[in-house]
Amino acid sequence: MSDLKDVISKNLTELRIKAHLTQLQLAEMLNYSDKAVSKWERGEAIPDIRVLLRISEIFGVTLDDIVKDGSVNPRIQPKRKISGRRAFITVMSAVLVWFIATGLFTVFYFIEPTADYAYLVFVVAPLPTAIVLNVFSAMWGTHLTNAVASSLIVWSCVLIFHIFVLAFTDFTKIYFLYLVAAVFELLIIFWFTYRWFMANKGKRKNDKSNERN
Repeated sequence: MSDLKDVISKNLTELRIKAHLTQLQLAEMLNYSDKAVSKWERGEAIPDIRVLLRISEIFGVTLDDIVKDGSVNPRIQPKRKISGRRAFITVMSAVLVWFIATGLFTVFYFIEPTADYAYLVFVVAPLPTAIVLNVFSAMWGTHLTNAVASSLIVWSCVLIFHIFVLAFTDFTKIYFLYLVAAVFELLIIFWFTYRWFMANKGKRKNDKSNERN
């Protein structure tokens, strides 16, 4: 039994890592906790037969591939989806930012020295919103959502700088700011395209290895 635990733990770990999944992502596909997946991968427990069959479906392998010793590669790339609970948490976190911004606007609006500039709270709000989205996207999202969230941070900073300059100075030639932002945007596109390419390259390598086996 000990040997079987070791074989299954090794194969599960190998499958998950080669599929670029975290323990939490695999756990959610199985409707289990990440602690359970961690125990399986450490060889402290063995998934029941129904879970093993589900794992074989997720990675496109056979049950024999999981329970027998030897190198194993996923034959299909599992699709990572954002669950309804995660989407709800993400949306509510973004809404919370605007709720706080509305509260601050109300306070500043009724204070005479800051009344004229209270609207700037809503100018700043897109930046923390973008940061919140970026954090959740890094945990749960895909390359595309990560790229979009990163872009939102860049353009939120541009918006804030632009409006604050217009509000507090007479300087109007700030077109250079958009040129700088465009460069950062290109870097973001390049970086996430590169990551997507490398991920697909690894997938194709695994597919060729599976064909040889």
